Amino acid sequence: MILWLAAAGAFVVSLDSMMNIAFPAIAAAFAVPPEAIQWVIICYTGTYAVTAFAGGAVADLVGHVRVFRVGVALTVVALVAGALAPSFAWLLAARVLQGVAGGLIYGTAPGIVTLATAPERRGRALGTFSAATALGLALGPLPAGAMTDLFGWRAVFFARVPVAVVVLALAVFAPVPRGGMASRRLVAFRDVRRAPIPVMCALAFLAWAGLFSIWLLAPFYLVERRGFGAALGGAIFTLTPLGTTLAAPIAGRMADRIGSAVPLVLGLGLEAIGLGVLATADAHTPVTVVCLALFAAGLGVGTFQVPMMTRVMSAFPSALQGAAGGLTFMARTLGLVCGVAVLAALFAARRAAVGFDAAFRDAFVAATIFVAAAALLAVVHARGPSRGARPEDV
Repeated sequence: MILWLAAAGAFVVSLDSMMNIAFPAIAAAFAVPPEAIQWVIICYTGTYAVTAFAGGAVADLVGHVRVFRVGVALTVVALVAGALAPSFAWLLAARVLQGVAGGLIYGTAPGIVTLATAPERRGRALGTFSAATALGLALGPLPAGAMTDLFGWRAVFFARVPVAVVVLALAVFAPVPRGGMASRRLVAFRDVRRAPIPVMCALAFLAWAGLFSIWLLAPFYLVERRGFGAALGGAIFTLTPLGTTLAAPIAGRMADRIGSAVPLVLGLGLEAIGLGVLATADAHTPVTVVCLALFAAGLGVGTFQVPMMTRVMSAFPSALQGAAGGLTFMARTLGLVCGVAVLAALFAARRAAVGFDAAFRDAFVAATIFVAAAALLAVVHARGPSRGARPEDV
């Protein structure tokens, strides 16, 4: 039950993918330019980048399930506040609170999973957890598009409140196993710099910096440039998280059986290819090509992130699994925050000078370079051990 509770919490947080297809409607409602929407992403993800690691570290002291419950409760409050936002500033404040909540969930859920799983099966367990996260990402855009068309953008907040309330009820009544007990051990700098943690965090940073070119710009491309409605645009957009959902469990099994080197390199390579194809997209690109590129990018991320998480979690002692899980999410979230900031600035500057198509291309070329650099780093690092820390460290 505790494994499914952790997955359900991650599912609720990842349902924030409902936001992306509503970005054009939000921009129109508050009369802000497309590039201003970056703050809707940054206020949320930038906050949980910090609180994921901090929340995980605190959870190692006071108990993972306890911190997890606080995160789910704050999620309910933040979703209601976002739905009722009367101004763009109010919406951003609600997103900050939602980021705090999401960080507490993301910072504790991986630790709950690994502490409840035997070491030789952690790849599979984290694969299932990552699949639940990706499933939320995949399921969000399709109904969100229809709801935005029918009821407006506020519906993407209201629709998640009942789901979060159900998960909160489950968390309140869930038993507290070993994964939810306090260890009284605080993370230290020597824990964070232990091999291969810095390299894995660098890979996560670059991979997610590139991926969020899709989350930021693809909705505007599909809805405004191609003229698709929000519902159809959401269905196409879903292909990226769907690819991640399908790849995560397979990648987890691969990590358990053959080590992490192959899925790490393969995943980053697939993501780079998908982003590179999207860099060539314009108003006349066949929809099939766009769909395949979106799916390939998601498939690559799902193949990469599970072995990355497995190596980081295994490199930390069992007393610090909260900090370990929080660190993986902090690394990838800092990457997407920086990626969104850089790519939004590049897109805005180029759009004013050369128009949408050229700006879209340049942003995706930059994203492709980020991920290609990560793939190269993974190849260089592939000669290292494939499973992280020694068993006695875990």
